[in-house]
Amino acid sequence: MKIWKQDFNLESVNDIGTNCLVSHLGIRFIDYTEDSITAEMPVDQRTKQPMGLLHGGASVALAESLGSVASVLCLDNPMEYMPVGVEINANHLSSATSGKVIGTCRPIRIGRTMHVWDVDIRDESGKRICVSRLTVAVVKQDRS
Repeated sequence: MKIWKQDFNLESVNDIGTNCLVSHLGIRFIDYTEDSITAEMPVDQRTKQPMGLLHGGASVALAESLGSVASVLCLDNPMEYMPVGVEINANHLSSATSGKVIGTCRPIRIGRTMHVWDVDIRDESGKRICVSRLTVAVVKQDRS
């Protein structure tokens, strides 16, 4: 079942992250289906912790970026409403030291005022690195 209410392509989705944390971390949206969206993030000096492992916070940033963009794409009117993350959890299951990680985001629930997303992050070999759940509130934008 197609969940997207906005017309988009990968170029337009990647443009959303220009000049913010998404571009600073090297996150790039690479694929989507009718009910998922996928992005990759390098495991490099921007995303590693001092011991040389992928920083857990970078994984969480990837998960929240995926879910937030997915929520925007599910909105009827993104000029009137906006998604805001209200809760995220992550279980760091394995480590990565190089290459890239790939996150895929799928809906658990898409409601009128709340979206819940499941994000699965794996390394290039398919090993699961992190699982995350993001809850997003859909709020009216204040145009004052």
